[in-house]
Amino acid sequence: MRTLGDCPIEFESLGDPADPAIVLIMGLGMQLTSWPDEFCQALVEGGFRVVRLDNRDSGLSGRVTGGPRPKLLLAMAASLLGLPVRTAYTLHDMAGDVASVMDALQIAGAHVVGVSMGGMIAQVFAASHPERALSLTSIMSSSGNPRVSRPSRKAQQVLLRRPGNPDDTESVINHLVAMFGVIGSPAYPEPEATLRQRVARGVHRAYVPAGTTRQLLAVIASGDRRKLLRTIKAPTLVIHGRDDPLVPLAAGQDT
Repeated sequence: MRTLGDCPIEFESLGDPADPAIVLIMGLGMQLTSWPDEFCQALVEGGFRVVRLDNRDSGLSGRVTGGPRPKLLLAMAASLLGLPVRTAYTLHDMAGDVASVMDALQIAGAHVVGVSMGGMIAQVFAASHPERALSLTSIMSSSGNPRVSRPSRKAQQVLLRRPGNPDDTESVINHLVAMFGVIGSPAYPEPEATLRQRVARGVHRAYVPAGTTRQLLAVIASGDRRKLLRTIKAPTLVIHGRDDPLVPLAAGQDT
């Protein structure tokens, strides 16, 4: 299913519409299918209606082609200097996409759960739509505080790397498997065969590297959200891995 409008959002609804709703929001460049089916089914069996969505510029949702041409390194430099970052959209627009999905399903209020960038979107949603956020769960995410949000050098390098041949599906899959091997849990690595199968499923469904860059620009342009987070009234749970190489534990503690 998709919302209407200039940037339609792809979404799925699982379970009984009469049950309390949980909206699952994935991270940078990830798709709704990145939420494991078994996890979603367990939530349904627990008595919840589960809604998962593709963020704009990922999966089967609309692509945002307007605005300035993405210049990631320039944006990172501007952010470090405290200068404004030009971008086609921000996290506030992406939080608005979550609201549009809820509107399409006639859901007045929901428990919002986000991972990484999805956690940032969920935070902004809880702050800007307080009457609609029954609770907030922010997983492996950050407050936008630049002093505590920097990834490890190795994680940063692998994120900036590109596939050997972007036009070859197998090359893209190999690149993403290597990337997730670096940014994944050090203590609980996913078996490579399982990881490769999951990555291949996503690549065959959609692969939008330019969209991922625009999403990252949206994160950079949205800046420090600490003042905004102080306004959140919804019951909130922060979950963060102690050895996260991509988003340090300090970022979760700061949130």
